[in-house]
Amino acid sequence: MQALQLISTRGMSREKWLEERRKGIGGSDAAAVAGLSRYRSPLQVYMEKLGLVEPHEENEAMYWGKKLEDLVAEEFSLRTGQKVRRRNAILRHPDYPFMLANVDRVIVGKNEGLECKTAGAYKAGEWDGDEIPWEYAIQCHHYMAVTGFSAWWIAVLIGGNRFIYKRIERDEAIIRDLIKIESHFWNYHVLQEIPPDPDGSAASSELVRRIYPESNGLELDLPSAVERWIEQYEQAAEEEKAAAARKEEAANNIKMLLGEYEVGRFKDWKITWRSISSSRLDTKRLKAELPDIYAKYTNQTSSRRFEIKRMEA
Repeated sequence: MQALQLISTRGMSREKWLEERRKGIGGSDAAAVAGLSRYRSPLQVYMEKLGLVEPHEENEAMYWGKKLEDLVAEEFSLRTGQKVRRRNAILRHPDYPFMLANVDRVIVGKNEGLECKTAGAYKAGEWDGDEIPWEYAIQCHHYMAVTGFSAWWIAVLIGGNRFIYKRIERDEAIIRDLIKIESHFWNYHVLQEIPPDPDGSAASSELVRRIYPESNGLELDLPSAVERWIEQYEQAAEEEKAAAARKEEAANNIKMLLGEYEVGRFKDWKITWRSISSSRLDTKRLKAELPDIYAKYTNQTSSRRFEIKRMEA
């Protein structure tokens, strides 16, 4: 099997590249579509593909990741002796045209590719031993699905001073699952414009707030499907309350053991209970005594408060 070239990316602008990405599911979308991403949700990918929300603007991490890609690829070649080259194209699966790949590098003379990454020092633990962050493992398997390659390398510069590279063998079971999941997402959700349910991720919460930032003051009779979510919400709220009580009980007992001491140690644990002084603005008094100044330096913000309560008969 050989991937087809959808379009050349040589000299392509970021705007055009984002436009082409909306025509299918790329490697960085794969984990999110499968519900396995910590940073994006299936609903967010769906909204992006339909052009209903703008993709996140390039942040500092993305900027430096792109800037350092050449350096990471060069260092990989130096350490492994393997030559790599760019593949300046968006590739497409020959049988599943919605599966796209814009790969970093291919290994010369082999059916293998290379993904270049950078990571902050605080994420070093995610790369210990044979570990690879799940989002990236899925991304590489997506690329193997599109290209038919037998393996994919991943090289990462951690904290600017630690270099790691690992080889990911092609796993046919993972690829079959990915094709099945991505096919359903594209054909059922995107093409039929049926949004996937939001999950409990921060990405879904942020997106729901962005889609519906303000209420209209009207009332709606909800369908029976909401009963399931009400029950789940109430059960989770009770579990959260019980967990908070257990957490507070543990804290109180530890505080009793510490007494007036600020720091306590046990084995490899360090526990602190410090005295902290802070200053707070008395806004109620300020508003009463200096209303003009209060009004001048008060910013109006808008948000929506969510609550569930049972109505009395």
